Amino acid sequence: MSIQVVGVSKIYGEQNALDNVSFEVKPGEIVGFLGPNGAGKSTMMKIITCYLPQSMGVVKVCGFDVTQEEMEVKKRVGYLPEHNPLYLEMYVKEYLGFIAGLHKIKNKKEKVAGIIELVGLQIEQKKKIGALSKGYRQRVGLAQALIHDPEVLILDEPTTGLDPNQIEEIRSLIKKIGRDKTVMMSTHIMQEVEAVCDRVIIINKGKIVANDTSAHIRASNQTLITIKVEFAAPILSSDLMGIKGVLEAKNVSGNLWLLQCKTDVRDQLFKFSLEKNTSVITLQKEEEKLEDVFRNLTN
Repeated sequence: MSIQVVGVSKIYGEQNALDNVSFEVKPGEIVGFLGPNGAGKSTMMKIITCYLPQSMGVVKVCGFDVTQEEMEVKKRVGYLPEHNPLYLEMYVKEYLGFIAGLHKIKNKKEKVAGIIELVGLQIEQKKKIGALSKGYRQRVGLAQALIHDPEVLILDEPTTGLDPNQIEEIRSLIKKIGRDKTVMMSTHIMQEVEAVCDRVIIINKGKIVANDTSAHIRASNQTLITIKVEFAAPILSSDLMGIKGVLEAKNVSGNLWLLQCKTDVRDQLFKFSLEKNTSVITLQKEEEKLEDVFRNLTN
């Protein structure tokens, strides 16, 4: 197992930032770590990366204990914190060479050249970091996290503050990296999770409230079914409300209706249309959005 977290708690005074948290991340997985502000995401990531000790429980990375084998863990982890700490007066290539030196990488020049190509910094490599856009600074942060070829990559809000084009570029880069490495990333952007992650862990008030694929989380937390239906002729709201399972019928426009239902009534809608001597033009069951599930689980 790349990351193994068992019964971890972190206590600050009387506050439980993490409360008996357990989960695992398998090799080659890209896992989204979600939660509202103050839920414990950054605390958990700092514990995994040996920046912060837990109060209770066990955390292992690639089989090494974060408290007893810290140096072995750090060799195998690359970390991009939420606030990307960079030396703004250093040149990109110079900075990455400096980081490679800290890791005691032997073929330093070749490694720096390779990582610059991987993250797409070729054009910017001779610029000072302070002169780069936010998107390119994030690429530099990813480069420093990857330069020692870690097995596990921890990314805390990697696309915060980026414009849509930069977000798409960083997402593509994370997916590319995830082919060879285990990636755990926190984010507030639900579309990012859907686009990049194999699995989702949602934490709220220090406790894990969901741990599954986004599709399974949406399905298991869907309380009502929303169905959009359009008929060929006008239909009365009272007639639609007479269908068993329909709780609410809202006219969107013309003959288009939005139904809130306890059960899937699509078969009944076809029978209903025949009884009313009309036909169904469009019929669509709308999936629960991950954003809606997230709000329900963390409110």
